Parts: sequence; C-alpha cells; structure tokens
Amino acid sequence: MSKVCGSLACVVKVRGQTPKVAKQDKKKPHRRAYKRMQYNCRFVSTIVGFREKRGPNSS
Repeated sequence: MSKVCGSLACVVKVRGQTPKVAKQDKKKPHRRAYKRMQYNCRFVSTIVGFREKRGPNSS
C-alpha cells in the first residue's frame, strides 16, 4: 500500500488559506441540449393524475 502524503490537519490549514471565490453563473445549454432540456421539463417530469399541477405556468 502507498503512504498518504500529508495529514488531515494540513488539509484544513491549506483550505483555510485559499481565497474564497464566488461561484460563476452557469450558461444555458444551446441547440440540441436546449431542446432536450425543454422536452424533459415539459413531458418527462410531469405527473399524471389528480395531484398538484406542475409546469412553467401552473399557479
């Protein structure tokens, strides 16, 4: 078995030293991937029956 390089105490120290960077916004997918996302939102994830309405415009 190989040896572990560094201990968990060192991990916490290094993580605390690194600067905090804000998360970037994700881009929406384009072309084929966007159409796939639309299809999944409209048809695949809908619930059949007398339950809460789901969809982009249900109130």
